[in-house]
Amino acid sequence: MSGGDSVEKSGFIHREGKTLMRLPSDPRTWGRGPRVKGSEDVFYNPSMAGSRTRSVLLFKHAIERGFFGDGPIYAIDGLCASGLRARRWINELPRDMSARISATIVEMDPVALDWAMSNHLEYPPDMEILDFIPICGDFRSVVMSSGRHWIDVDPYGSPIPFLDSCMQSLARSSVLEVSATDTAALAGSSKRPLLRRYGARICRGGLAHDSGLRVMLSTIARVAAKHDRCIEPLLSIWDSHHLRASVRVTRSIDGANDVERNLGWRVHSPTHEEVSSSIESGLHHVSSLEQLPMNCFLPIGFPIELDDPRISGPMWIGSMGDFSAMSSMTPEMALELCGPTEVGDPLNWEARDFEYERRRIVRSVKNICDEAEAIGSHNHIIVDELASWLHLEAPPSPAKMVSLLREMGQKAGLTNYGLPSFRTDSPWERIVEVAKRLQPPM
Repeated sequence: MSGGDSVEKSGFIHREGKTLMRLPSDPRTWGRGPRVKGSEDVFYNPSMAGSRTRSVLLFKHAIERGFFGDGPIYAIDGLCASGLRARRWINELPRDMSARISATIVEMDPVALDWAMSNHLEYPPDMEILDFIPICGDFRSVVMSSGRHWIDVDPYGSPIPFLDSCMQSLARSSVLEVSATDTAALAGSSKRPLLRRYGARICRGGLAHDSGLRVMLSTIARVAAKHDRCIEPLLSIWDSHHLRASVRVTRSIDGANDVERNLGWRVHSPTHEEVSSSIESGLHHVSSLEQLPMNCFLPIGFPIELDDPRISGPMWIGSMGDFSAMSSMTPEMALELCGPTEVGDPLNWEARDFEYERRRIVRSVKNICDEAEAIGSHNHIIVDELASWLHLEAPPSPAKMVSLLREMGQKAGLTNYGLPSFRTDSPWERIVEVAKRLQPPM
């Protein structure tokens, strides 16, 4: 960025979205990529900026939809490090929404909490809020102290140790956001940790991270069911080094009893029998079976061989997000809520610096609104794998695939995913037809 970061007070001023903060060292010297915990006096990971932006947008949607009623909203940012996520909630949400939030930040490191509170006092929200409470201690104990409407769990590694205590402390209608950075396990590279932590196995390939997200959702759903609760996925994202699942949690014994309805298996290179069972279960479109799909889902009760390398699961086989929530995450809304303002800028940014930050904010919601159209579909197609499966000369353009499928009356949308892909409710034969139609002429 342009000059103006260093100031007379200790530390360096940094901006993320509309929110300012001080850090002990200059973020411009850190290089690219995710931060390693312990690499700085106060842990701050610039690679999670998009996650924090999406959290602000999702919070707004949840309030607008009445998830928390009309009273105070008790939110907790566990394992908060710099405390930036909670500060962005209260700084960037509309004033009438921020005024309802009682935010608690929890961190084991007292130095990090001191920096977080110092930042909150130096760069406070421009309206009065209910509370901004720092607590130094074990998040699992703190979160159990009272009921919460919104809980964010962003650990260094697996979220498994925190899920039970979080679930028990959630209000009757609430939102739980869970990050996982143990992606080697959740994407199937480290099989033993995957089995040990999540009780699952994953077939490696282009859909490995999608499977990892579904395993996360399955794990959260099972924990919820133990406490007479059920989940509704709002947003599921693979973003660089981490996976993140955001779910609405409601108290419902009937919903908890029905948890296995959304659990099952994904099979790569399925047999005729497996595709037929998938069709009978309503997990795959009716097909002639003349050309088998790359993957299909099977219900949890289908007999499988656990040592079959084609099998992934058990996993969530329902929708990975909510149409309304994802549709609200437009670039325009992201910029309205989170775009940096030039008024009273202590960083002395130039126009190009503001433009860079705005582009980063827009990137954080890339394709989410488009993907909402087909988020409940069973087909998630990686175009490189589709080309290989069909022996095509070149992978088809995912944007052109989506356009043509929509013209045919199918639901289809580009994905916010680390590989070029799309989701669609189209029958497999139609996907094959469109992919072949888009091949370059010989």
